[in-house]
Amino acid sequence: MSAPGPLSLNTVTVKERWGLADCIEGCARHGIAGISPWRDVLQAMGVAAAARQIRDAGLTVTGLCRGGMFPAADAAGRAAAIEDNRRAIAEAHALGAACLVMVCGGLPPGSKDLPGARAMVGDGLHAILAEARAAGVTLALEPLHPMTCADRSVLSTLGQALDLCDELGAGTGVALDVYHVWWDPALESDMARATSRIAAFHACDWLVPTTDLVFDRGMMGDGCIDIPAIRGMAEAAGYRGFVEVELLSKRWWAEDPDDVLRLIKARHATAC
Repeated sequence: MSAPGPLSLNTVTVKERWGLADCIEGCARHGIAGISPWRDVLQAMGVAAAARQIRDAGLTVTGLCRGGMFPAADAAGRAAAIEDNRRAIAEAHALGAACLVMVCGGLPPGSKDLPGARAMVGDGLHAILAEARAAGVTLALEPLHPMTCADRSVLSTLGQALDLCDELGAGTGVALDVYHVWWDPALESDMARATSRIAAFHACDWLVPTTDLVFDRGMMGDGCIDIPAIRGMAEAAGYRGFVEVELLSKRWWAEDPDDVLRLIKARHATAC
């Protein structure tokens, strides 16, 4: 197995202790070459100030999290989601982000219409695609584990995400998070199908037992995911980008961020 690609920090990994300016400075200090901000910390800092500090630190923006969340109970809600995604495209463009990660959304409150929610996702993506193309921003559709289908994403498999990419065409790709796709029996064949459309590769681990299905992600090497094998599939498909660490974890949020970054660097070398 080849050495993993360069390391990127997703800012949610240290969100309880560091703002975006701290994350940028911390990445530079620890020799982490990439950063992927969430929009809340980006907006808190200011897009122009963040873009300037990231550029001055010499960091690559491997993604912006997140766009999507298209399904809504009424037309006004759907229109508001589309407008928010247009703002996200502009933010990603201003940062020079490699992609805008799309967490496409679950069922509207009170709904049981899964096909309808998936149709809203497709409609929303079609509505913003021309602007993303004009801005040079790749819409990276992120399939999420089926446990999140009701409230976060009706795209549950890489195959579903690729079907949408096939429909939408240029300007789209996929964001692969091992936490969400490791279980999929079709993963290897779908990874080969993805080819150059893999826009981001996110790493963490699945703990056994897990105490929270969203906020108990494990540090790489502490769980049951064969991260190097999945990375190998991505590289066989042509991916040569960053390994972006994204830990949504109450346990790790409580730790000193400098200690977390030091451990991430060590595990990037041994468990990714």
